[in-house]
Amino acid sequence: MPRSIQSTQPPLKFITPRFNPFVLQIMRWLLPFILRFRTRPWLPAGIVHIEGKNAEILAKLYQQFQADEIRFLIAFRHPEVEDPLCMLYLLSRIVPRVARQQGIVLQHPVHSYFVYDRGMTVWTGKWLGWLFSRIGGVPIHRGRRLDRQAIQTARELFVNGKLPIAVAPEGGNNGHSGIVSPLEPGVAQMGFWCVEDLHKANRSETVFIVPVGIQYSYAQQPWSKIDWLLSKLEADSGLPLQEIDVSASPNQSEIYYQRICRLGEYLITEMEEFYRRFYHQDIPKTIDSTNFNQALIDRLHHLMDTALKVAEQYFGIQPQGNFIDRCRRLEEAGWNYIYREDLPDIDALPPFKRGLADWIAEEADLRMRHMRLVESFVAVNSTYIQEQPTAERFAETTLLMFDMLSRIKDTTFPGRPRLGWKEAQITVGEPISVTERWKNLSSDRHAVRQAVSILTNDLQVALEKLLG
Repeated sequence: MPRSIQSTQPPLKFITPRFNPFVLQIMRWLLPFILRFRTRPWLPAGIVHIEGKNAEILAKLYQQFQADEIRFLIAFRHPEVEDPLCMLYLLSRIVPRVARQQGIVLQHPVHSYFVYDRGMTVWTGKWLGWLFSRIGGVPIHRGRRLDRQAIQTARELFVNGKLPIAVAPEGGNNGHSGIVSPLEPGVAQMGFWCVEDLHKANRSETVFIVPVGIQYSYAQQPWSKIDWLLSKLEADSGLPLQEIDVSASPNQSEIYYQRICRLGEYLITEMEEFYRRFYHQDIPKTIDSTNFNQALIDRLHHLMDTALKVAEQYFGIQPQGNFIDRCRRLEEAGWNYIYREDLPDIDALPPFKRGLADWIAEEADLRMRHMRLVESFVAVNSTYIQEQPTAERFAETTLLMFDMLSRIKDTTFPGRPRLGWKEAQITVGEPISVTERWKNLSSDRHAVRQAVSILTNDLQVALEKLLG
């Protein structure tokens, strides 16, 4: 995450895909090292093993694709930032290996175009845009209602590209391997567009959407690291430390759960008072509920709603949709204030107008921080840990609280602490035929919208079934 934005910026231009097989090959050579040591080469905390289930499904689909029989889109889960790297490993190593084992002949490279958030180059640096453009990336303004150039490029590649295309239908990572966030309708819409474009071109390929699930686990349960991280968060927030002897505790999961609830309640209480006092928001001090966990989640959701309203009031936006929808609209509004498309030459502005533009950009960045806090908790519910009190779920929840505190106390958003070596399981689901659905579809706009909605829901169910 970059430092606070204190001046207006030029528009974020579209980064044209310039696929380069040589750059892709270099990435493939470096991939095992990147997976292990992506951010901190000196820490034992990367991904050491990736398992692919049902990879033969993708192998057969690639064979049909290369024979011009089908077009397909890979709709993959997006719980963590490492997901694209795991997908690259799946396509570059696991699928070719399975294809060889089953006697399926594939042309190289076995790869895909992919859609990524244009904001990633803001947070990481311009070098990422250069790299992604060379390995098949299509940037999209995640918050824009209609990023025409990105959509048209992705649509063209879906129909005519030499490779399939991959998209994360959740739109962003939610930090939960065991929860699928509500899907955005773009993937289903792209599927119907592809069928329509093929029909207009008198082409007979069948169009599929392939659900792919990704889940992470730790090679060794990191209870001691979770204890360390909780202690750090308790200290940073002002709570007294509660050190425990993990090895001697007969019920360590219950102790950690109590600590997470205690820390969560404290942070929520502090943030509620923050918004009452400084943003004059009406937040109830008590919520009627006989269930402590549910009361805590109700307070969290009310707090998230309040944080979004503070930002929405500044940008003049009416609250519409779920938390994710509202975050996307606020991101669009904030970027419009910071990356000024209405100012063709920022450096040519007189000092007075430049000062006003910088003022607006800095304030927009501050207001967007309310939205960034909410983004971390869009998938949190009252039963996630209790359903499966695993080290992975404790770690995920604790890391989300780390994200929140880091965004508040640091001028830069530091990288997450790594709690140990991780393993990934990638599961390929059964392909969903979009062509079959299109055959029974009328040209009525309402019918098309309904078909997109049904397909989106069916894809959501398919992804949820892939959770272990």
